[in-house]
Amino acid sequence: MAAESPAAGLPGSFHLDRSRAASAQVYEHLRELIVTLALMPGAALSRSDLAAYFDLSAMPVRDALSQLHKERLVDIFPQYLTRVSGIDLDSARQAHVLRLSVELEVAHGLAQQPDPKLEAKLLALVERQRACLQTGDLGGFVVADMAFHKTMFEAARLMEIFDLIRKVSGHLDRLRRLHLPVQGKAQSVLDEHTAIAHAIGRGDPAAAYRAARKHLSGTLSALDSLRERYPGYILPLS
Repeated sequence: MAAESPAAGLPGSFHLDRSRAASAQVYEHLRELIVTLALMPGAALSRSDLAAYFDLSAMPVRDALSQLHKERLVDIFPQYLTRVSGIDLDSARQAHVLRLSVELEVAHGLAQQPDPKLEAKLLALVERQRACLQTGDLGGFVVADMAFHKTMFEAARLMEIFDLIRKVSGHLDRLRRLHLPVQGKAQSVLDEHTAIAHAIGRGDPAAAYRAARKHLSGTLSALDSLRERYPGYILPLS
């Protein structure tokens, strides 16, 4: 496990929306920090520090941590310590199977009804990713990546399934974030997104299916090299 770091060092800022439940907002904020690796595996999460950071009472923080614990994104040792968990491969692989089975059908189905406007939207997001890569903005690259896939699900009118996949993909997303800085990975994402968009635009379901499968299978196929590159972050299979 990586060295611990204090919750007082949380990056970014938090602004409470008074129209929404505080615990849900704390959960969303912490989950985003964990999934994007702004909080690395092993980072200690002091409840008192978190309450001070969010300027909230202990209850919303406790509820948020409980939800993160259910997703295996934090380990809670009562009366002792809460910390960001290591990346759980069982959870990552199950999320991968779910995402692969659904998104291949989404790409295939969209290509059966070619839509030049959808192709243009997807290619615009690829160009946004390219611009982020050129400036070294990996955070922006990931945001545009998410928008690319969300646009596909919106076009397929399957947003509830998209939200479900996102909910269970915390460990898979952390693996993908570890993989992104590896030499050539970001460029391969651009190439694969471009191939998916073009296949959808020209109405080639088989090509869309192949391109989506190639794109979605890259990170788990690189698991051994990721373990070597980031020792201690990835938990062994149970």
